[in-house]
Amino acid sequence: MIKSLKILKYALPYWGSALLNIFFNLLSALFSLVSFTLFIPVLEILFDRTHRMVPGVDFNPDWSSIHSVSELKAWFYGTISSVIESYGEMRALWYIALIIIVLFLLKNLFRYLAMYFLARVRNGVVMDLRNAMYYKALILPLSFYSGQRKGDLMARLGGDVQEVEWSVMSSLEMLFRDPITILSYLITLFIINPLLTGFVLVLLPISGLLIAQIGKSLKRTSRKSQEKMGFLMSLVEESISGLRIIKAFNAIEASRRNFEKENRRYTRLMIRLYRKRDLASPLSEFLGVVVVVIILLFGGKLVLDPSGNLKPEVFLVYLGIFSQLIPPAKSVVQAFYNVQKGAASIERINAILKAEEVITEKPHALEKLTFDETIEYRGVWFRYEHDDVLKDIHLTIRRGHTLAIVGQSGSGKSTLVDLLPRFYDPSIGAIYLDGVDLREYRIDHLRALMGIVSQDTILFNDTVFNNIALGMKGAKEEDVIKAAKVANAYDFIMQLPDGFQTIIGDRGLKLSGGQRQRLSIARAVLKNPPILILDEATSSLDTESERLVQDALDHLMENRTVIVIAHRISTIRNADEIIVMHQGSIVERGTHEYLYAMDGMYRKLFDMQNLNGNLP
Repeated sequence: MIKSLKILKYALPYWGSALLNIFFNLLSALFSLVSFTLFIPVLEILFDRTHRMVPGVDFNPDWSSIHSVSELKAWFYGTISSVIESYGEMRALWYIALIIIVLFLLKNLFRYLAMYFLARVRNGVVMDLRNAMYYKALILPLSFYSGQRKGDLMARLGGDVQEVEWSVMSSLEMLFRDPITILSYLITLFIINPLLTGFVLVLLPISGLLIAQIGKSLKRTSRKSQEKMGFLMSLVEESISGLRIIKAFNAIEASRRNFEKENRRYTRLMIRLYRKRDLASPLSEFLGVVVVVIILLFGGKLVLDPSGNLKPEVFLVYLGIFSQLIPPAKSVVQAFYNVQKGAASIERINAILKAEEVITEKPHALEKLTFDETIEYRGVWFRYEHDDVLKDIHLTIRRGHTLAIVGQSGSGKSTLVDLLPRFYDPSIGAIYLDGVDLREYRIDHLRALMGIVSQDTILFNDTVFNNIALGMKGAKEEDVIKAAKVANAYDFIMQLPDGFQTIIGDRGLKLSGGQRQRLSIARAVLKNPPILILDEATSSLDTESERLVQDALDHLMENRTVIVIAHRISTIRNADEIIVMHQGSIVERGTHEYLYAMDGMYRKLFDMQNLNGNLP
């Protein structure tokens, strides 16, 4: 329970509204109590006990003489006695009835005001929590996601945060209001009759222990259900992403059966969850009635006992106040159940919020706005968990030169370039930019020096303009158009229904592969980076699209430092240096002519692509 409520640290920015909520809850509880205590004189009038209760009391309208509860009571009874003597008992009942109505009106007004200010706290906390999770998801290293299901992460960002809103934040009203109400009622009951209230305080913890045991079981079931929902979301995400393959291999029925099997398991968990949660209200009501009956027996004995000091009308009001204690007590129990149910979601959310940020920026990191001389890999090793992906890499890339990287799949080519923008950091060794370790620079400055065009073009369900201008604050329309022209994308963009304002769909699926790649190149052109990274940018395109994209790349590569991961060796013959990677190591390096003449791994790769017909 305590761990779950730590999520309320997000309520600190809304402390003003929270204090107003508590203040109005106190006023609501106070007016509720005062309105109930007014029933005592009503009952005494009905029992014709008013004059006998306060014999010889003089009406004293001077408020300055009232210094205690007993004096306030004497003043009030004196006033009632005066009204009865002057106007009769019915008039006194009317006055008290009107006062009770006004007090109940004020009680409910203050209750509404408390809820009014709580709404900002409740929704603000959930908003900030969702913002914190999304930002954390953006800054976590790519390695964090390699072992995670995307669907499960989406479930945490969506379903788990929603569960916190429903289960925990919806309980804030009860947690802020009802304990105050219960405490004030108990104090009042203790003032009315300490012996009877002490008996009540012995009974309540017993029922509380029974409820707590069910709450623990509810938390365990809720955690399992949230994990299962994350798995279901993963199945949905994978199925939608791979729909083309599912249809092509007639796997619709197999996918349906697999989903339905997991969905049945989730449904069984949810049935257990709701049955346990729904037990809260009837159980608490039954235990409350048991306590009321015991109080009725014990209190009745005090009333009937001639030596007892509990008067019938006081006992009736005592029972009335205690009956009002039961609904907030039930609400607290329900809140406890809800918090227990949401505790599993909070734990899953905290797994994201507390995940280690492996790629961190040093305090007072250096600014870096230009690339002037060299990029150097000095003894760089990198491993994913237990496997070495890069082994003792020594490499120098000079400003204005083009470096090409070739090798078989899994040789470490992409990992080598992913270290440069600090998507990962080396396990051993370091990379230096102009003689300074990359880890000394500000991350945003470092990445601003680089433009990346990859094989898997990443576009967003937004306009063409916004996809090209991604990350560029205040990008001008003429600059975006110029970048599109350089990338050979302007003509097809103008043929789209709304030109640069056309929505291109999820991942840009309304466009062809070549069009998507040219938009990616236009994005890099607009950024105008001094260092360009091309990760097999043309490998998945048809011949016509490859020609257009390669022409755009040639424009982009002019006067830049370029690192090319090459799938088709024919595209990198003019590189200043070519390195050949094998099992994480650089096994050959040199120009095309030099490596071809070596008759080593480079030549084998070249010959396998049947590109040696016109070459020595």
